Amino acid sequence: MKRRTLAGLLSATGLRPLLASCLPPRGILGLNYHRIGDGSRSNLDRSLWSASEEAFDRQLRYLKRNSEVIGPDDIDAARKDRRSLHVLITFDDGYLDNYELAYAALRRHDLPATFFIATGFIDRPRLPWWDEIASLVRALHRGTLDLADWLPAPLAVDDDTREAAIQTLLATYKSLPAAQAAEFLARLRTVTGGRARGGRDDLWMTWDMVREMAAGGMTIGGHTINHAILSGLDEDEQWQEISGCAARLERETGRPMRYFAYPVGGRSTFDAASRRCLERLGVRYAFSYYGGYTGAGAEIDRYDIPRMPIEPYIDGDWFRAIVQLPRIFCRRTQA
Repeated sequence: MKRRTLAGLLSATGLRPLLASCLPPRGILGLNYHRIGDGSRSNLDRSLWSASEEAFDRQLRYLKRNSEVIGPDDIDAARKDRRSLHVLITFDDGYLDNYELAYAALRRHDLPATFFIATGFIDRPRLPWWDEIASLVRALHRGTLDLADWLPAPLAVDDDTREAAIQTLLATYKSLPAAQAAEFLARLRTVTGGRARGGRDDLWMTWDMVREMAAGGMTIGGHTINHAILSGLDEDEQWQEISGCAARLERETGRPMRYFAYPVGGRSTFDAASRRCLERLGVRYAFSYYGGYTGAGAEIDRYDIPRMPIEPYIDGDWFRAIVQLPRIFCRRTQA
């Protein structure tokens, strides 16, 4: 949390505006959200709630005053403008609160955003793997999880260690090839008794909602069918996930899939095969999720547009520092 401490110090001393004048924020800053609302008591993966409804409204108000908020169709023009900060607001997955809360707030502020949809969750609402893992661990009162094939030692689970255990299991799942990840989740179901709890039908948007947002000026992009970690699949499997998502989006919205976000989005979650699939489909830009921003005049990798994760622990000072000082607060991670 060093950046949070630094952001607070810069705010308290009044140095942030002075530093921003020395390092003016110019270029393209992608911000990525997942869910909006209060997930503090949810049985699901609480880290996926990016901001409360009130905090998101404050963030939009700040962005409207201090940047030019754009959609991905504006990226080419924004790259030629070396005088301004252009911000892309993006959401991943397709959660119901994106429509009920985020879209409503965006309309109030008259701002555009991009929603990357995992089409399989709209077609067949279900608990995704990250929420199932969290829910399985939350259902345990206390004990240990022995997953010897994947973890070096049994994992303790009690009130003090539960959140850390969930994050360890999520990180392990993300690191595995698809077949091993499925085995890992099956084993976790067995050792926990398979008592996942959480909504399914009330978790995702409907296609009517997606179409309404598209008609209301929002950009709809792709996020695979099943939120597959692409690098864990062979090229044919990646093609099925990406092209199937593109076909479904075009069928429902009447518009081709021009933009795409990699599920999970870390450096190791997509590869050359992913890029070939996107190029074959004519995708214009694809977005990652491990920090960074595109400074004015910088070279751009059109299949690795950086986005800064907005997490629930990012407070107001930190958010303002991200926007005003992206060179310092939006560094790319190694994950």
